[in-house]
Amino acid sequence: MTTSRPARTGRRPGNPDTRQVVLDAARATFAQSGFDGASIRRIATTAGVDPALVHHYFGTKEELFLASIEIPVDVPSLLGRIAAQGPDGIGPRLVAMMLSVWESPVGAGLAGWLRTALSDPGRAAMIRELVVNRLAGPFAASLGIPPDEREIRAGLVMTQVIGVIVGRYLLLLDPVVSMSRAELVTSVGATVQRYLTCPLPPATDPPPLPGDAAGLTFESGSMTPPDPQH
Repeated sequence: MTTSRPARTGRRPGNPDTRQVVLDAARATFAQSGFDGASIRRIATTAGVDPALVHHYFGTKEELFLASIEIPVDVPSLLGRIAAQGPDGIGPRLVAMMLSVWESPVGAGLAGWLRTALSDPGRAAMIRELVVNRLAGPFAASLGIPPDEREIRAGLVMTQVIGVIVGRYLLLLDPVVSMSRAELVTSVGATVQRYLTCPLPPATDPPPLPGDAAGLTFESGSMTPPDPQH
């Protein structure tokens, strides 16, 4: 005689498929609720696993978050293909790629991660590490940018990329929202091109402020005009 084993019920067993299920649940939860609003228990419930299994695969919530911000598109590969075409036109190509990613189905999740970074300095540091070490640094190196210029050029490019993303997709600022993709690629791409390939200007002292603005002081977060008696 053989004794049939009872069918398993309840939570998923630990296997590679389960790890991916947890990652998918974490991405969705972090995107919807941000870092503070998401909990290991809630992510585990969404994934249909025990919270202990989430800890087994990823450790702390911080480590799970860092794993979950592996952008759900192969950005390093996209950047590599863009860089392989050479420095000519690299700015417009980079902006076109960025707009395509953000206007794809994964854009909503990316927006959630960016909101988290903007509201939580700790999470911002984690995302900066990802962007600088995994994306911007290797991209600059692949373009043949000298090591001593990579950080500043990548940083300048990020100001343009993040500015467009925040203005167009988070704050919904006009005219950035109403501009066509082609218009943004042309306008912003030219600036990105300059940041990546044109000679860096030497540092100079800023020009003096015009008129009364030259005497402004800042106290407790407010601007104080100069004393007319002095």
